[in-house]
Amino acid sequence: MPNSVTRLATYDDLLDLPDHIVGEIISGVLISHPRPAPRHALAASALGSTIFDRYDRNSPDGPGGWWIIDEPECHLGNDVLVPGIAGWRQSTLSELPTLAWFDVAPDWVCKIISPSTHKHDRSTKRDIYAREGIAHYWIVDPVEQLMEVFALLDGQWTLAATAKDLDVIALAPFEEFQIDLGRIWA
Repeated sequence: MPNSVTRLATYDDLLDLPDHIVGEIISGVLISHPRPAPRHALAASALGSTIFDRYDRNSPDGPGGWWIIDEPECHLGNDVLVPGIAGWRQSTLSELPTLAWFDVAPDWVCKIISPSTHKHDRSTKRDIYAREGIAHYWIVDPVEQLMEVFALLDGQWTLAATAKDLDVIALAPFEEFQIDLGRIWA
């Protein structure tokens, strides 16, 4: 029996996916899943707009100083990940890239988990984010109405906070204001 050789996924494999499919490359493997379901998209939109309104670099209503981007394509080493929302302090990323992706690791990543992504979001992707030194990782579950906030300490993730249901809470790295979780759930 001949030995089989597994081909590593390439960026062209991502480009070949249909428009309604989100593709990522994790450890050389092409991972694809459908676009987010409505309650997941709503949670991402509501949370992203809440943070954007206060932290966008030109915000008149908050401290500003960030780029807050929905579904950015992040090239992290040989991995290509698409978090639900990510943020870069302007001190980390002074200008937006001219290419269709980011090759500078964000300072904060938020993943809206779904049945098709939760296994990778809680393991492989979280490990990649730690490897890249991303300081804050939020996992949001709109079905369970639960948010977990992780902080990277000495290269390891530490659960810094959990919030659920209708909690109103300030969460790192956006401690200057409180997020009303009741606004992000369907």
